Amino acid sequence: MPKFIKSTVGKVNTTLGFYTLTVVLFWLKTYIAYKTEFTLGVKGAVQQFILILNPFPTAIVLLGIALYFRGRLKYWLLMIIDALQTTWLFANILYYREFSDFMSAGVIKSSGAASNNLGTSLAQIIHATDFLVYADVVLLILLLAFKVIRIDPRPFKLRYAATLTMIGVALFAVDLGMSEHDRSDLLTRTFDNNYIVKYLGLNTYAGYSFYQTEKESATRAQASSSDMKSVLAYLKKNQAGDNVKYFGKAKGKNVFVIHLESFQQFLIDYKVDGKEVTPNLNKFYHNKNTLSFDNFYHQVAQGKTSDAEMMMENSLFGLPTGSAMTQYGTSNTFQAAPAILSQKGYTTAAFHGDVASFWNRDNAYKSWGYNYFFYSAYYKEKSDYNIGYGLKDKIFFKDSVKYLEQLPQPFYAKLITLTNHYPYTLDKQNQSIDKTTTGDSTVDGYVQTAHYLDQAFAEFLTYLKKAGLYKNSMIVLYGDHYGISNNHRAAIAQLLGKKSVTTYDLAQFQKVPFMIHAPGIKGGVNHTYGGEIDALPTMFDLLGIKNKGYIQFGTDLLSKDHNQTVAFRNGDFVSPTYTKIGSTVYNSKGEKLENMTAAQKKTVKQMQNHVTTELSLSDRVIQGDLLRFYTPKGFKKVNKSDYSYKLTKTLKSLKEIQEEKKTSVLSKNKGKSTEDLYKTDAPELSSSSSSSSSSSSSSSSK
Repeated sequence: MPKFIKSTVGKVNTTLGFYTLTVVLFWLKTYIAYKTEFTLGVKGAVQQFILILNPFPTAIVLLGIALYFRGRLKYWLLMIIDALQTTWLFANILYYREFSDFMSAGVIKSSGAASNNLGTSLAQIIHATDFLVYADVVLLILLLAFKVIRIDPRPFKLRYAATLTMIGVALFAVDLGMSEHDRSDLLTRTFDNNYIVKYLGLNTYAGYSFYQTEKESATRAQASSSDMKSVLAYLKKNQAGDNVKYFGKAKGKNVFVIHLESFQQFLIDYKVDGKEVTPNLNKFYHNKNTLSFDNFYHQVAQGKTSDAEMMMENSLFGLPTGSAMTQYGTSNTFQAAPAILSQKGYTTAAFHGDVASFWNRDNAYKSWGYNYFFYSAYYKEKSDYNIGYGLKDKIFFKDSVKYLEQLPQPFYAKLITLTNHYPYTLDKQNQSIDKTTTGDSTVDGYVQTAHYLDQAFAEFLTYLKKAGLYKNSMIVLYGDHYGISNNHRAAIAQLLGKKSVTTYDLAQFQKVPFMIHAPGIKGGVNHTYGGEIDALPTMFDLLGIKNKGYIQFGTDLLSKDHNQTVAFRNGDFVSPTYTKIGSTVYNSKGEKLENMTAAQKKTVKQMQNHVTTELSLSDRVIQGDLLRFYTPKGFKKVNKSDYSYKLTKTLKSLKEIQEEKKTSVLSKNKGKSTEDLYKTDAPELSSSSSSSSSSSSSSSSK
């Protein structure tokens, strides 16, 4: 055996040598993952050095725990700790690939509420090469098992173990100091998990995330009524008046809120090989009685769909990590749209073709004051009726009619579509448009599921007209969040007809549709900048409901006082004048502003302060459950025990309410169901309940 190899093996056969080898191998695979699996936005030599350094401190400290034990135990503890750290890395590689974010304690705590059907998504996300992160763990175990590396039975001196721990702590101090110098207030002001991982490492981020989660629990316990003062002062200063031209134009009408799953604005008027992907939504978007907003952005974080629902119905932001609906939906006090409208004579109902517990809806909806919640237990179940995360949209809309027609009018009905959901797979019999050809398997099926959703919407719209609901309803459509994450840059560039995309382009790619239609409304495409936080105040304006006194962080998009600085959940923002992504500022043309004037810096700083303040105050409201201390004038606090979404109780209630109130579609039709008015070309249904595909291609609002 060559002298060098013999010397090296001899060193590895010592406790310190094996420990050092384990640390180095863990550092190497972590650094490779940083560079290949995550988009951390590393710029310059300092950030590059920090990225190289940051896996070491926690690896040295955590793996060093094993050194305080004796004999063989310390070796196996080394392997166990190494395997646990590796599993955390592996989980984040998979999670980041889909969500462009890192796992948090909030996500882990709420995983049970959003885990249904995740197996399908996981199969699409995982790559065989991902398991290579375990290669060093397996190798070291095999080397020990076959005695290629021999276990050093000698006790490792405690002072040496303590010294290594101190070295790890010292390196962490260096890392933190350099990070704070490069990015001030890193741990106190940042809303982006990428920064924490880039500067301090994935293991530190885990600790920080769990600390934040526990801190949130403590925040609620420590909150008091005086905490509302700063919230009320902010809202008073930033309130926007009503638009007299639109106020009350839809007063007393039914409200349909149709949740377009993963639907992005670029799909409107988008064509594949000359064929419109969403022809029916396009017609609805351009209708003379539809207010359409082409600069409307999703503002979600890890809570995704649940964040969108939180903003749309409460005008409160989701959390920076985890899901507010899951973490606080059961325990918190809310003053949500369903409760407000219910107390103004509306019947409120949510429709969702999946299990009631998904995102904790069965509890959160009670807190929000929904009279009814129709979920998977209310729908027919057949193997080919479902795909991905629940009931196919065409079947979902059709089967919702039997409950919809029983709701006393006026009603507020939210229908959550599901088919246009990652991983965008659709059975062949429902495919009616070609995939795109970007070469990205995740992206290319997106237009097929979007096209299917468009057809389902058209069929539903046709029913509303036949049943007499269309002319007496305000129909609201919104996209809840991005469908294609920023990790698919090459494919996004192809979709947008660009050679490449910048961070500015990706910020603009976060636009989602927001449309409000009602007979008598003067429609058109509105270029005002806004986001999901602004949806509720805008809808209230049209319904003739004053939102003054309610704790809502959005403002009416139709108001001249509306602030057009749109906050992203991570603290970045877009506006008609400036867009700020990380530390980079762009002008309205998408050009980087390298040398900003004093006036520009002042304006951007004011905009940033506005964004940071509203995000922080909204978090304070949710995390401290501050609405328990404040009840708007005329609003009755929701009692969750008043609501039950059990099938038998709901069906009984619907039957009784037909006798009590004679305003439902069913009552007005003298008890005769309108289900036969619904025509669908869904191939899964029998021919007796189907019609030709012309219904989905010809339906539009004219």
